[in-house]
Amino acid sequence: MKGSRLEERESMRICMVAEGCYPYVVGGVSGWINSMIKAFPEYEFVILAIISNREQSGRFKYTLPDNVVEVREVYLEDAEWGRMKPKKRRLTRKQYNALYGLVMNENTDWDTLFDMFAGHRLSIDELLMGPDFFSAVRDCYNARYGNMIFSDFLWTMRSMYLPLFFTLASDIPKADLYHCVATGYAGILGCMAKHRYKCGLIVSEHGIYTREREEELIKAEWLAAEFKNLWIEQFRKMSYAAYQRADIVTSLYVHAKELQIELGCPEDKAVITPNGIDTGRFADIAGRAPDDRYINIGAVLRVTPIKDVKTLIMAFAYAKAKVPMLKLWIMGPCDEDEQYAKECYALVENMQLEDVVFTGRVNVDEYIGRMDFTILTSISEGQPLTILESFAAHKPVIATDVGNCYGLIHGEKDDYGDAGIVTHIMNMEEIAGAITKLALDEKLRRAMGDNGYARVMSGYRLEDMRKTYRELYSQFE
Repeated sequence: MKGSRLEERESMRICMVAEGCYPYVVGGVSGWINSMIKAFPEYEFVILAIISNREQSGRFKYTLPDNVVEVREVYLEDAEWGRMKPKKRRLTRKQYNALYGLVMNENTDWDTLFDMFAGHRLSIDELLMGPDFFSAVRDCYNARYGNMIFSDFLWTMRSMYLPLFFTLASDIPKADLYHCVATGYAGILGCMAKHRYKCGLIVSEHGIYTREREEELIKAEWLAAEFKNLWIEQFRKMSYAAYQRADIVTSLYVHAKELQIELGCPEDKAVITPNGIDTGRFADIAGRAPDDRYINIGAVLRVTPIKDVKTLIMAFAYAKAKVPMLKLWIMGPCDEDEQYAKECYALVENMQLEDVVFTGRVNVDEYIGRMDFTILTSISEGQPLTILESFAAHKPVIATDVGNCYGLIHGEKDDYGDAGIVTHIMNMEEIAGAITKLALDEKLRRAMGDNGYARVMSGYRLEDMRKTYRELYSQFE
């Protein structure tokens, strides 16, 4: 872990607040953060990383750029600070009203909550088990949830507020600007920093945090159905606070901006800032070997449920039955969800599938030139960098209709034409049909690849993104 530099500095210090990604997970948002830090060597960056627990501490998957001067961690699951607990005390009337407003989701006084937890003056354990929290929860129960078993409701509320209270009790490094790469817990840390240090606050969303958490909770098997709305409301109130207190809120495309406004973001704060990639990386990449007899499909992804690799494998199997020369390259880390990865390996084996290769983490530019097209079967996305990278390599893309995939492939404000095929999520037959169509039509692949290249060069380059964020950052210098 890097420590703070002690010498006097002249450059602006930016605290990048990230939840569950950089620098512990590769790809996606993590890759974007790494690119952003490298794009602004004139600024100092502090990473405030929100992770599950101390077991993840320091397990970085990235070599930190030289202008990262500190990494500080916040744990959502922890013992209470690992040192002597604060003295037991009751809340003041103002503090109780703030807690009550939070639990009831009525005009939450976040500033009082921020001050209440500052400096570890309050025991989280004693608060959750004490009479003040019990009283607020009881009133909430009587007002809205009287059909539930109270003891279950109480313990659900305790488990729900524990990670938020650990977040509120965190030590926040001082910076000139806080850039939160999500709302949620990251957004709350940014709000707390703005309150404490009177600094600037930018919130950037690649996917809409509240909607993503809602989707996860609706599908969750660990949580009883009657308690799912409690958690959904919790994430909504945190996101609303971030939207209200941020100076600027960015999104990647028009529909995402519309969702942010729908969820409470003031329209005058909302700015669209598309992703950008280093297109130069793909200028001189190696192409197909002359003796390669396969039609190669590249899937650049993390082997996790959200990428729906199982549907990809099954769709590939059906397509391969029609086009035997297909070969699937699944390129990305397999250690984020090891159980799911094992299930994917077993699926390939049980289906007696040949020509499926799990490469693990690779440098995409060393492989993508050998592909005929790429594929992404995710059930949730923002504006995938892998699609932009495929376009930069003149490769068409098959993608599910999530996030901005439709806009990237079919275009939003240009007339370059289709750069691939969009399918519905988890539709194995439809995905297999798209694979077969591209596999059998080399002329179509080339035309779509050229369309994608024109699109990415027109507004999704790293230089474009850097220019946009330089203008935003300069407002806080």
